[in-house]
Amino acid sequence: MSESTPITPDPNQPEAIDLVANNPSEQVIATSDRSAKTRQLLGMKGASAGETSIWKIRLQLMKPITWIPLIWGVVCGAASSGNYTWTLENVLKVAACMLLAGPLMTGYTQILNDYYDREIDAINEPYRPIPSGAIPLPQVIIQIWVLLIAGIGLAFVLDVWSGHEFPTITAIAIIGSFIAYIYSAPPLKLKQNGWLGSYALGASYITLPWSTGHALFGELNSTIVILTMFYSLAGLGIAIVNDFKSVEGDRQLGLNSLPVMFGITTASWICVVTIDVFQGLIAAYLVSIHENLYAAILVLLIIPQITLQDMYFLRDPVKNDVKYQASAQPFLVLGMLVTGLALGHAGV
Repeated sequence: MSESTPITPDPNQPEAIDLVANNPSEQVIATSDRSAKTRQLLGMKGASAGETSIWKIRLQLMKPITWIPLIWGVVCGAASSGNYTWTLENVLKVAACMLLAGPLMTGYTQILNDYYDREIDAINEPYRPIPSGAIPLPQVIIQIWVLLIAGIGLAFVLDVWSGHEFPTITAIAIIGSFIAYIYSAPPLKLKQNGWLGSYALGASYITLPWSTGHALFGELNSTIVILTMFYSLAGLGIAIVNDFKSVEGDRQLGLNSLPVMFGITTASWICVVTIDVFQGLIAAYLVSIHENLYAAILVLLIIPQITLQDMYFLRDPVKNDVKYQASAQPFLVLGMLVTGLALGHAGV
């Protein structure tokens, strides 16, 4: 057997490769910093403090990561109307409605919540703009009012654009802004009660944007409102997921979130049961209106959610809450679209 030939380093290797070889920890730190800054900008858990750009700070306050479900809800509502067609005017209407539901109304809601939660965030998320002192409170208040007024104004424009005799979309925007206020602000502060707060959040993420998208292209009726409020009970489960990250601060300040009320294990089971059961009941309703294919697709989308609940969430809901949401929620929101298409097809 011949001897192996020794490998001699090439003296002409690029300097960058040599730096990576000699300082791998620096590359890990740089990657970690980029990840933390991205999380900070999107308003996610695990962010870092230190941002100085006032516009990035304002964007962070609006938590862009939370806009996605409401923007998707608008799409589901347009589908359930049964009247959406791919024209330039309709695309522009949907885009304007997404702006209303996401950056404006959700942005308003998130900043309002951060304003009233600044003491809790000082414990749970001290890197947030308000507890970290990155933005003065008077500027926060101004941003809240700007987003609220712009949102209600755009809602009225959409009503006029859609030819509504009654300003349905404006009414939904006003109702949504009121729910956001009583959810976060004393004396009601619905989030102090785990059940009321979680359902208010779930309904805000499903019923309100869905009803807005439906009203944009069709006539909003009681059946759609009731069905989406029922679907919001699955959204209640999603809202509970968000409570696990703040359980310590909630407990210290006397907020009765479900993890505080029932403990981590029981609350995690309440969470997954509400998510799965109420989606299953929606599938049963689709069968009752003879939309069997859509019902079967919805059931198939529930199965991976159950699998991911067992893999991640039920094993450690505090550690795996973000991982679970990232992996399971795409199946939930696809199920919402399937339901919207079914309702539109059935002419409900």
